[in-house]
Amino acid sequence: MDLHITHETRYDYASTVELAQHMAYLRPPDTPWQTVRAHQLEIETGMGEETPPTAPAGPDACSLDVYGNHRAYFALDRPHTLLRVTARSALQTRAPRAAARTTSEITWEDLRGQYRYQAQAAWHAAAEFSFASPRAPRHDAFAAYARPSFAPGRPALQAARELMARIHADFRYETQSTEVHTPALEALELRSGVCQDFAHIMLACLRSVGLAARYVSGYLLTTPPPGQPRLIGSDASHAWVSLWLPDLRLSDEGPGAKANQETATDGWYDLDPTNARDGWGTPGEDYVTLATGRDYADVPPLRGVIHGGGAHGLHVAVTVAPEGEALQPGR
Repeated sequence: MDLHITHETRYDYASTVELAQHMAYLRPPDTPWQTVRAHQLEIETGMGEETPPTAPAGPDACSLDVYGNHRAYFALDRPHTLLRVTARSALQTRAPRAAARTTSEITWEDLRGQYRYQAQAAWHAAAEFSFASPRAPRHDAFAAYARPSFAPGRPALQAARELMARIHADFRYETQSTEVHTPALEALELRSGVCQDFAHIMLACLRSVGLAARYVSGYLLTTPPPGQPRLIGSDASHAWVSLWLPDLRLSDEGPGAKANQETATDGWYDLDPTNARDGWGTPGEDYVTLATGRDYADVPPLRGVIHGGGAHGLHVAVTVAPEGEALQPGR
């Protein structure tokens, strides 16, 4: 599937920003499930609506962070009251390994045991994601919610899939019920939120029973109402969860098929509690991975430090569309 993504972030400041430094996580990586064909990051500043913004410029530097995510850095020394950062990406995505054919037999107790300290044993890189993080803490409340899915001796993948389905069924998707900084424990009590909240809740549940899971930021291709065109800027960024498993396999197709031992490998298995979709590598061909980390705080689309500015307004517009599809300006 060929997709084009535009992610625009605009800040309007009440007073002049004299100096600013920013970091952007807006370039998708190349993975077995997606290939980036083109990417451009445009940075514009201005002094309000009466003054045209500066000509778009690129970042000052690009690098990989500790998790292998692409990050772009830029510093601004021109006074401004408007900042607009626009990322444009063209990708080709591929269907993941079929969820229905993916198996993993390790029990969640045995998987949990792999992260415990053992003298002279090698440290597994995935173990870092079994610890609490600022947005996805380990807490008895999360363990209690997860417990019905994690019966003794149950395979970890089977339990995680059920947990995903329960979050999808038990929680309401309400855009105004939480904010970007709402703690996961509060969202758990509210039983409502958005994709970021559901991802943090599932992360906290998995970690609270001792498993390693990471936060995935990205995009999801949506479908406009029947008979209506896709509106520019009407989409949003998305978030889901990835669980590390040491024995992922593809089963042979057909009645009575058994797991194909030759395909056994370790890897990350993606689960999206917002939409109850999952898959080995990505939940679907209509998903685009942007970055991975311990939680949202590791990979926000844009972060920064400014001198000045005062109060500010934030506007984000995201468009995810198949290549060649006609688009209509949003309202």
